[in-house]
Amino acid sequence: MHKMLRWSLATLAVISLSGALVGQARAQIPSPESVLGYQAGADFHLASYDESLTYFRRLAEASDRVELMEVGRTSEGKPWYIALISSAENLANIDRYREISLRLAHPEGLTDEQAQALAREGKAIVHIDGGLHSTEVAGHQHTPQFAYDLVTGDSDPEVRAIHDNVILMLWFAMNPDGQNMVSEWYHSNLGTPYEVSPMPRLYQKYIGHDNNRDGYMLSVPESRVVTRVVREWEPQIFYNHHQTAPFPARIWIPPFAEPVSDYVHPLMWRQVNLLGMSMAQALEERGQIGAVHMGTGFDDWYPGFIDHAHSFHNVTSFLTETGLYRYATPHFYTISDFPTRSRDLRPQSLYASPWTGGWWRLRDAVEYMVTASFSVVDAAAKYKYDFLYNRYQAARDVIAMYRNGPPYGYFVPRDQRDPVAAVEMLRRLAFNGVVVHQLERTVQYEGRTIPAGTWVLPMDQENANFLRQLFAVQEYPDLRQYPEGPPDQPYDISGWTLPYQMDVDVIEAAAPLTDEVRNAMALVQGETVAWNAEVADAAPFDSPIGIGYNTNANAAGILPIPGRATGGGGALAVDPAQNNAFKAINRAWREGGRVRFQPGTPGDSGMSGTSGRYVISNLGGTTINSMVSDYALQAERTGSAGNAISQPRIGLYRPWQAAIDEGWTRWLLERFGFEFASVYNHDVIAGDLRSRFDVLLIVDFRAGQILDGYAKGSVPPRYAGGIGDEGVRAIDEFVRAGGTLVALNNGSLFAIEQLHLPVENVVADIDRSEFFMSGSLLEMHVDPSHPVMSGMPERSKVFVSQSPVFSTKEGFEGTVLAKYQTAGSPLLSGYLLGEEHLNGYASALDVDHGDGHVILLGMRPQWRGQPFGNFRILFNAALYSAEVAAARPDNSSFWVAPVKEPEEEKGNGGRGR
Repeated sequence: MHKMLRWSLATLAVISLSGALVGQARAQIPSPESVLGYQAGADFHLASYDESLTYFRRLAEASDRVELMEVGRTSEGKPWYIALISSAENLANIDRYREISLRLAHPEGLTDEQAQALAREGKAIVHIDGGLHSTEVAGHQHTPQFAYDLVTGDSDPEVRAIHDNVILMLWFAMNPDGQNMVSEWYHSNLGTPYEVSPMPRLYQKYIGHDNNRDGYMLSVPESRVVTRVVREWEPQIFYNHHQTAPFPARIWIPPFAEPVSDYVHPLMWRQVNLLGMSMAQALEERGQIGAVHMGTGFDDWYPGFIDHAHSFHNVTSFLTETGLYRYATPHFYTISDFPTRSRDLRPQSLYASPWTGGWWRLRDAVEYMVTASFSVVDAAAKYKYDFLYNRYQAARDVIAMYRNGPPYGYFVPRDQRDPVAAVEMLRRLAFNGVVVHQLERTVQYEGRTIPAGTWVLPMDQENANFLRQLFAVQEYPDLRQYPEGPPDQPYDISGWTLPYQMDVDVIEAAAPLTDEVRNAMALVQGETVAWNAEVADAAPFDSPIGIGYNTNANAAGILPIPGRATGGGGALAVDPAQNNAFKAINRAWREGGRVRFQPGTPGDSGMSGTSGRYVISNLGGTTINSMVSDYALQAERTGSAGNAISQPRIGLYRPWQAAIDEGWTRWLLERFGFEFASVYNHDVIAGDLRSRFDVLLIVDFRAGQILDGYAKGSVPPRYAGGIGDEGVRAIDEFVRAGGTLVALNNGSLFAIEQLHLPVENVVADIDRSEFFMSGSLLEMHVDPSHPVMSGMPERSKVFVSQSPVFSTKEGFEGTVLAKYQTAGSPLLSGYLLGEEHLNGYASALDVDHGDGHVILLGMRPQWRGQPFGNFRILFNAALYSAEVAAARPDNSSFWVAPVKEPEEEKGNGGRGR
C-alpha cells in the first residue's frame, strides 16, 4: 500500500475527542473550495483529475482518516490514486480488516460460527466511485465534497458510526484521463457559442463509453486495475455513479428494471434493493425530489458492466443515474420540456415526488450524489454485520449448489482451432477470480478420454456464478412493450456466450467430477509481475501489452501449447484460423520479410470451399523461430509458393463525431501489429485516396455520421460537418481505381446507398414487431475459400447487432462470403424475432465496383474486442488489397438469392431459438 501522509496535526486524535474543538479541527482540514478556488459543482467550473488529486493529497496530509493509495496506470500512462477513508484506528489496522473481507469472500473451510465471529469483528468495505463516463461530470465532481463532509462530520453520530464501521474505498476519479480531457475541452469553449458542444474524441483512449462494458473481458488497463483492486480487497458493496436519469426524474436508483441476470445470489438483489430504498428515503428527507426506481430502461442483464461483473462474485453491486444537462452549465426546464406522459406530475409508487422543473445545476447533481453516497455508507454502517455475513453466506451457498448439482465444471482442451484463443479466455477468467486447474495426466470421464494438459474449471468455487453467466447460452425473455407489440429492447445486448464468441471448444461436466479427475487436477500457477513493473509485454502471445494479466498467479500460469513449425523449407506458412498469424505477418513486413497469399479452392453446388493461408519468407531462421515461439504459432515450414502481396496501406475512417466502434477497431488493429492511418473528414474530401491507401475501413457508422457529422454551429468550426457529396465522390473514385472499401455493419448501408451498389438490405423496412435482432450470436454458413473468410469454419458463430441482411439486385457482380441457413433459426445465444426474414439471405458480400472491391459485412467481427473467433474476418479484410483480390477463387455457386414468398405465405414472426 502506498501511503501519502504527513502528520501535520499531531494532536488531531485528541482534539477530535473534545466537542468544543471539533469546529477548530474541521477548520484545519481543507475544504474543496479552499484548494480548488470554487465550490465543488459550481456553475462553469470543472475540476480536472490533476486538480482533484491535489485536493485529496491536501486532505490526506491534514487528516488521519484519509490515506491515498496508488493503484495503477491509465491507458495514457497517468498514475492513478484512490482514497481510503475511515477512522484512524481502522486505517491503522487496515490489513486485518482486508484479511477478514478476503476470508469471508473465500469461505472454503470456514464454519458458520467462525464466519459470524469474523463478521462481528470486521468492517464493511465499500467501493464508491465517480466519473467512469467522464462527460457525466457530477460523478467526479462530487467526490471531493463527499470526502470532505465525511472526514469532518464528527458532530453527527451517524457519521461517527460510519467512521467506526466502514472503510470507504473512494475512487474519486474512475477515469483520470477522461476527466482531464473533459475539463480541458469545456474550459477551452467556456463563454463561446460552443460552451456545451460535444468532444470530438472519445474520453478513453480507445473505447469511450464502453469503459462500462469491459467488465469481464478486461481489455483496457483501467478495467484490469479496477478488477485487480476489487479482487485484492473484496469489498462487500460496489457503487458506481452515472448521470443519465430518465427525464424528468432527477435520479434513477435501484431496484433495476427487468430482466436481471439469472446467476446472481438472491441475497445480492435483496441488498441492492435495500440500498436503493434507503437512498430514496435519504433523498426525500433532504427535500431532494424526483427519485425513480425500476422503469423499462436500466436492466441488469449484460454482465460486462463494471459494477455488475462483481454481482456474480457475491458483491452487492449497482449503479445510479443522476440528472445531467451538459458539463457545468446550468439549464432551466419548464413543464413544456417534459414528455407529455409526465406533465401531470402525478405521484407514482416508484416515483413518489415528481420533479417540477426549474433550474438544474451541476451543484444540484453533486448534492444528490453526496446524499446517495452517504446513504450507502450509512446503511453499510448500520447493517455492517449483515453485509459481511451475507457475503460469506452467498459464497458458501454457491459452492454447495454446484457441488450438488450441474454443471459440475468445464473442461477446456488445449487443442483448439486457435489454441491461443482458449488461453485468452481462461486468463481473463482467472484474473476475474475464477480458479483454473490443469490435468497432470489423462483421465476417463463419462466415457470420454480427457487428455493431460486439459484445463479444468470446477464449479464448486465461490465465483462459479460468474463463470456460468459467461459460458451459458442466453435466452433473453420475450418482453413486449404491450401485448403483440414490438420487443422491449434490451438496455444493452442480449447474448454474449463467451466460448461461442471466442470459438473455443468447451466440455460441460454434467456429472460430478470423479476422484480420478480431482486427483489429476493441479492448480495452475505462474510467475507474477508486479502491477507497477515496467514491462514491455509480459505475454507476447496474448492481446494486452505491458503487464496484462500477469499480476495474477493463476492467470500467469495459463500458457498456450508451445509454438512449433513442422515440415521443411525456407518459408513459414501460417494459418489464418490463428489470430496470431496476423501478428506474425505484420511483424514480417516490419522486419523486411515478404508475404504471399495461397488461395483456397472453391466448393460446388452451394458448398463452402477450403481456406487460403499466408506464407512468410525472406527472414532469417532466428527471426522465424522467435515469431513461432512468441506467438505460439502452429505453423508449417514450406516453399515460397503463392501470390506475392505488398503490405497494404490501410486507412481507418475516424470522423470528429467520435465513435466507440472506431475506437475498438483501432485498439484491435494495434494489438495485432497492423500499421494504419486514421482518416479524418478532410483527408477524404481532399481526394486522391488511391495514391495514399489500398484499403479503407468504415466501421459501424450511420450514414448521417459520415455524410453530415456535427451540425454547423454545434461545435467549433473545424469539427463541424461530414464528408458530404465531395467525400462520397472521393471514396467512389478510390474504389473504381482499384482500392478496397471495407464497410462493417451499418457502414455497409452507407456504401450501398452512396455508391449505388446493386445490393439491398432486405430487413430495412420490416416493423420491429415482426423482426428484431438485438446484440446476439448467430450461425452463418461461410465460404472460407474467399480470402476475407480465410481461417473461418464453414459454420461460424458470428456476433450481430441490428445488422443488415443482404440480397443482390440486377447488375450485381461479385461474390457472397457468408449466408444464413435456408430454414429454421440461426440464433445461438440472445434474442431474434422473425428468423424467416433471414433465411437464405446473405450476410457478407464482395461487390466488384470498377476496378476495386467493396466488402459489405452485415456483422460486427471486432465488437468490444470480444469475438476472437471473428477477428480474422476484419484482419483478412484489412489485407484485401488488389493483389489479394486477384487471387479470389470463383465460388459463384455458393449462394443463390432466395425467391421471396408472397405476402400471405410469410411466416408468423415467431421468436426463434
